[in-house]
This record gives sequence, structure tokens and C-alpha cells, in this order.
Amino acid sequence: MDSESWNPSSWRSKKIAQAVEYSDQDHLDKVRTKLKALPPLVTPSEIERLRSQLASVQLGQAFLLHAGDCAESFDACTHENISNKIGLILSFSLILIWGARLPVVRIGRIAGQFAKPRSSKTEKLADGREVFSFRGDNVNGLSPEDRTPDPQRMLSAYFYSTTTLNYIRGLLTSGFASLNHPRDWSLAHVRSPALREDFERITEGLADALDFSRTIGAGEGIAFEQGGPKGVHGEVDFYTSHEGLMLDYEEALTRLFPLPPALRSPASFNGTPVVPGTPLRNRQTDPLTTASRSSSRRPVQNTSSTPLLAEALDNVWGQYNTSAHFLWIGDRTRQLDGAHVEYFRGIRNPIGVKVGPSMEAEELIRLIQVLNPDREPGRLTLITRYGAEKIGKFLPSHIKAVQESGVPVIWICDPMHGNTLTSTSGLKTRNFNTIVSEVTSCLRIHTECGSVLNGVSLEFTGEMSDDGFSVTECLGGSMELTEEQLGLRYQSFCDPRLNFEQSLDLAFLLSNHYKKERKGIQKREKPVTMEGAFADRR
Repeated sequence: MDSESWNPSSWRSKKIAQAVEYSDQDHLDKVRTKLKALPPLVTPSEIERLRSQLASVQLGQAFLLHAGDCAESFDACTHENISNKIGLILSFSLILIWGARLPVVRIGRIAGQFAKPRSSKTEKLADGREVFSFRGDNVNGLSPEDRTPDPQRMLSAYFYSTTTLNYIRGLLTSGFASLNHPRDWSLAHVRSPALREDFERITEGLADALDFSRTIGAGEGIAFEQGGPKGVHGEVDFYTSHEGLMLDYEEALTRLFPLPPALRSPASFNGTPVVPGTPLRNRQTDPLTTASRSSSRRPVQNTSSTPLLAEALDNVWGQYNTSAHFLWIGDRTRQLDGAHVEYFRGIRNPIGVKVGPSMEAEELIRLIQVLNPDREPGRLTLITRYGAEKIGKFLPSHIKAVQESGVPVIWICDPMHGNTLTSTSGLKTRNFNTIVSEVTSCLRIHTECGSVLNGVSLEFTGEMSDDGFSVTECLGGSMELTEEQLGLRYQSFCDPRLNFEQSLDLAFLLSNHYKKERKGIQKREKPVTMEGAFADRR
């Protein structure tokens, strides 16, 4: 692939998987034009901050929690649902931090995760009719009468994403994430006595530590609501993400922006400043319609001359996808010669790619070289999703291939997508123990291969029924959910999600694993396995 030929629309020359076929091209063009004129959802500074934090994740200095819905729906955009999702992510990350003593980078599958890949363009209904498959709320409707793809839904997706993100920003800047009251995130929703006890133990320890800080004068005084500062105990970074499936939408929200001032370099390349891994253009000589350099390509620096700093800084630009901080390529759209890889290789955002059993080691090497040719820290995340029964066969060879390539990546485990099954009642579900099994195997295999698991990618939800109970979509967990109970509160229109209790079950298992590993290292003992941590909670 020629790095010089990339621009936000160069994907159109490639074959596109999971394409949406619209019957009204004029309507599509009008929607794309409108999207291009609308404000960005996220900023270059936020994206660059995430890149920096993901570089720390790659070095093992932080843990990546990527979590949220399989697919969002427009109807689920309510303040209760959003608050519960953010509360669950905060609770999960607090439990991890308590055990691992590592910062957690939080990326939600939220504020844009509307699209849904499908294995077939159409489906046959019970009455014999053949209709378009449901592709997510940003394409068509769930009702069989509303299956014609409608470009207007992309505009709706933009505004629902904006609304969601606006409320998240409001929550996180007004004390919702404060460590002074973490009980508000979870305890009202948790029905498991063991989980409540475990979470109370953490919050009591945290409250004691904060009280000690205040006693010695290191704590924060006046509350935010009373006019006090936000402070380090009340703020967290939170980032949004979605699968970059709808390239018409992604292209329309890709914007050419100058890099934040702190990242600009006075070094020059033929009169243009060089910033590693950045799409570079000279806005005096390059019109916006011409091709721009891939974000993953670093030119050789020419140090024979250095222009004036002001002139140099004026010429540094990057192509940012402003629909989300982080985007990923799915298992169905990662073709090396396909449109999605072509688009993703050129944006400045940190990106992910799903890696499953169908990925050959040689293909994986070529893919990471295309997506991260300059070997930039924090640029590329591999999201592995094999299934508990297959991970032992495929992950070791993939780790070895990546190690031999020399391309730095972040490894995170998706224990959800390879472990979906159909219950006797016909509902899609997943078994909590199987999910734990894949995470356990992933930790062990990385250790055996001299690698590190840097995080997890989970489908979970904080959604509640009207009577205040968690959804019933996955089997097992501390509440020992059975097949007979799946139909009680099965709310997903996509894939089954871990509920509040099951999510915190997994958080405590991971926390206990890292806590025992940390203490084992401190005592120069052999680190315990996650199986051992799991046994402690049974």
C-alpha cells in the first residue's frame, strides 16, 4: 500500500465488506454533506491524550478496560441507562485498581456503537417474507416493516451520540466519578450479598485512606457541588469507541486539524515539520482535496535546515476521526486489500483490530505492518476473540508472530464473541464460567510466551428492569443464573451481555489475580494463577 495515496475517501477504490446498499443515492449524498458540516464529537487533544495513555498500557504501566454494549439502540439513550453504564465501568475499574495497583484506561463502547455486522444481507421471516437483516439503528429498524436502509439514520446516530457524550461529560465533570462516594455507582443495583460485602470492603478501605489524607492536609476540602475544585479524587478520563463499520459516516467525520501544540516538532522534512506517526501536509501547497500522508508513516528527517519555529508549527496537520476517540476493525472487515483497512491506516486515532481463529499468523503480521508501519507505541490494539476451546490452539502462534515482527501492539482479551451459544429456549446466551476460562487461558498463555495481557474487552450493561433488577442474558455468576431464568429480563436486541453482578464477579476475579501476583512478586514467590483467585471466591 502506497502511503502517499491515502486520503479520507481512498477506501472507495477498494472492495468493501458489510456494505450497506441505499436505494436513494441523492439522499445519501445530502446526509454525508450535512455530516461533514456538523461539529466534531471529540477533539484532537483528547485523542492524543488517549494515545499517550495507551502507550503506558502497552508498557504494562496501566490496564485497558474496553466495555459496553454489543450495539447501542436509540431507545436506550436515557439518563438512567447512561448513568448505570458509566457507574458500572467506574465500579469495575475501581475494583481492578484496588487489586492491581495500576491505573485503568477506560474506553466505553458507547456514544456511537450503533452498527451491527451480519453474516447475511437478508433474513427469512416466519411468515415466509424475506427482508433486509437488521444492521443496527444507524442503518434500519428492528421491526420487519422498517428494514429498508435509510441514510437519515446516520444523522440520527450523530445526534444520539452527541446527546450521550454530552451527558457523560456532564456526569464526569460534576462529581459523579468522585472517590468520596463510590457506593453510588453500584450498591443500589447489586443483589448478591457476597458482592456487596466485597465492594463494601473496598469502599471502606478507600474512605479510610481518603480520611487519612484529609487529616494530614493532603485531601480535598469543599465539595464540588458547594463550589470547591474538582480535584484528583473527583475526575477520571473516559473515552468513547465504536466499530468503524459505516465508512460513509466515518469519512464524513474525519477532519484535518493541526496537532495540539505540545506535539508539534520544529524538526523539518523538506520544509515540513516532522511529528512521528502523523499525517503531514503543507496547507500552503496542498489543497484539501489532494492525497495526504498516512498517519502511520514517518518520513526520514532532513536536519540540514530547520525553518523558523512559527512557520514550522503552522504546517503540522493530522487526519482525525472525530466521531470517537478509539475505533476498531471487526473480524468480518479486516481484509488486507479491503476498504476498512485502507481507511483505518490513515487516521491519527489509536485503533484496534479483532483477531480470531480465522486469522493466519502471516496475515496478522502483514496487517499490523500496514496499520502500524512506524511501530508507534499506543497506536494499535489487538483484540483477541477465539473462544475458550480454541484459544490454546491459536493465541501462542499469534503472539510469536507479533514478537518476531517487532511491531509493538497492545493485547486485550475479548472473552465474549467466541463463546456465544443458543439456549434450549432459542435465546442467544453465554456462560460466565466459559468467559472466565478464556480470560484465564489468555493470562496463562501470555505469561508462557513472554508476553503480557494488557486489558479486556467486555460486553456488559448496567441496564435495569423497571423493578430494579439486572438483565438476565448470560448464564452463571454469583447469582447462578440458569437457562430457565434467561427470559425474565432478556433485553438485548443484539448479543447477550454480562449483567451488573456478573460484571463485578469478573472484576473481583481479575483484581484478586493481580493482587496475588503483585504480592507474589514482592515476596519473590511464584505468581498465583487466576484459577486460584477464582477458587478463593467460590
